[in-house]
Amino acid sequence: MPVTLAMHAASLEHIGPRLDALGLDLAIATFDADGRFRVDGKLVEPEEVDLDYLWLSMHINADGRSEEVFDTVLRCRSIGLLQTFNAGLDHPFYKKISDRGVRICNSSAQAVAISEYTLAQVLGLLHPVEQQRRQQAARQWRKTPFREISQTHWLIIGYGPIGREVATRVKAFGAEVSVLRRSVVPSEPADRVGTLADLAAFGPAADIVLLACPLNEATRGMADAGFFATLKQGAILVNIARGPLIDDAALIAALDANRLEAAVLDVFHSEPLPEDDPLWSHPKVRLTSHTSFNGSGVQARWDQLFLDNIGRFCRGEPLQMEVDPANI
Repeated sequence: MPVTLAMHAASLEHIGPRLDALGLDLAIATFDADGRFRVDGKLVEPEEVDLDYLWLSMHINADGRSEEVFDTVLRCRSIGLLQTFNAGLDHPFYKKISDRGVRICNSSAQAVAISEYTLAQVLGLLHPVEQQRRQQAARQWRKTPFREISQTHWLIIGYGPIGREVATRVKAFGAEVSVLRRSVVPSEPADRVGTLADLAAFGPAADIVLLACPLNEATRGMADAGFFATLKQGAILVNIARGPLIDDAALIAALDANRLEAAVLDVFHSEPLPEDDPLWSHPKVRLTSHTSFNGSGVQARWDQLFLDNIGRFCRGEPLQMEVDPANI
């Protein structure tokens, strides 16, 4: 029996030749944002569709109608496994689909790009690049001392693919790395590991604090006044996870009180961020538009993860990035 595989019409156009080259026994259906599937050349309502494997690629955002796609997927009669381009699964759609017994694989493809974004932003704060450019323009021959990453201690909260990629890179610089995660298990290359309950013990040593954890009931709003009070004076906060991890009023208060030296924010409570939000103009905030995943290699890694997993699925082998339903 062929495996029934469904994907966005644009995804099939993108990946089709490479998928064909795998030589798998597949029956392929496509969908778009109109709320129907195309199976064997015929339009079929989702309520009549049974799928073994559904691939949600970034193409569902191409026409700005991903919510319509989510609604279509929820109407399907049955789905065995869903593979998504998302790393975080906090959108209510994923909980709804998981509660129906659908297996879910998320994505590690963004991790390299986000780790490089994190390093670039932190280096931009530790090195006086803007001052150097001003001195060049003014033809001023002056030394510009800078802080080395090798002399910093990083606290990474959340240790999935993103956290691990960041840890690997900063350890290469010679930094010290601590990790807070769900359970205390060996987590190379981290120097020490704890859970969120250990924040008070880990926070005072941290020069750079990276939020890389999922958004759930345990982490929503965790970066509040109490959180910032535990951190080392002058720490740098980086959030590449989800905006609602942070109490924005508490963050601004910590910046204004010099509790934090700076905050690098790529994610927010509301996206796009409203033009009147005070974070736009705060002198200690470096703000980007949820762009940390936009690296040049991400699409290729998304594709490769899908191609690898569909082959594994057809052969009955363990899948990459399959998520424990308890963590959704």
